[in-house]
Amino acid sequence: MSVHNSLVKGTDQPVKAIALICLAVLLFSTHDTLSKYLSAFYPIVMVVWVRYVVHTLLMLVIFIPRSGIAVIRTKRPGLQLLRAICLIGTSLFFTTGLRYIPLAEATAVNFLAPLLVTALSVPLLKEHVSRSQWAAVLAGFVGVMIVVRPGGALFTPAILLPLGSALCFGFYQLLTRKLSGIDSPTTSNFLTGIFNSLIMSALVPFFWSTPTFGHGLLMLGLGTCGMLGHLLLTQAFRHAPPAMLAPFSYGQILFAGMYGYLVFDHMPDTYGVDGISVVCLSGLAVAWGQRKR
Repeated sequence: MSVHNSLVKGTDQPVKAIALICLAVLLFSTHDTLSKYLSAFYPIVMVVWVRYVVHTLLMLVIFIPRSGIAVIRTKRPGLQLLRAICLIGTSLFFTTGLRYIPLAEATAVNFLAPLLVTALSVPLLKEHVSRSQWAAVLAGFVGVMIVVRPGGALFTPAILLPLGSALCFGFYQLLTRKLSGIDSPTTSNFLTGIFNSLIMSALVPFFWSTPTFGHGLLMLGLGTCGMLGHLLLTQAFRHAPPAMLAPFSYGQILFAGMYGYLVFDHMPDTYGVDGISVVCLSGLAVAWGQRKR
């Protein structure tokens, strides 16, 4: 699972924020690595179901005793449901893509999401995007084309899966931005977990495969990494603005490359490294433009 933009503001402890976001993206990369590994043994629907059920149960244990039922009250239930569905799409597309696409390359393609948010914010949120930001968006797509170049090993229909994930994640971030002034980040994350757990629970009986004890522990780790990553990310944005932390969020691609090598014995080729670099620089250019504004 790739990083989403929280809009909680604060600039008092940037060093703490950087440490938190680095730990968060490490957890997200660990989550994606476990997803890729487990999806080789179990149906995708089951892997995604475990992620959301564990996420939701942990949030129930942590937040309900402190905040009570008020933590799940929302003023816009329809938007919250739509946001949750977008995240399910992200999870299903990305986890399925990991069956066919190496971890670092799939993560890099998924990081098109911030660029898609920039492009989609014009028609959907009526925001202004400068020429330099449009150039960065175009460069990001060029970077992806370098990664999946015609004739290359990744130039297959499977590459549409992480692209679909990036598109769903882009809409998810736009809805997150729209809901940021309506509901708290805790409420939004809690409701996303509840909605997605219910939706996936309706599907999982048709795909059930009883896990071994060892794989069951890995599934618990999968959900725990996802939930803790989102909590740390929310805390990071309490201490520094998103534009300042954006460069560190791209550390997720580096961690994905590290896990890809250690767990799956894969290293991106020269074209892959070049394309990933272009995607990262494009995303940083967009973040820099937002910081200047």
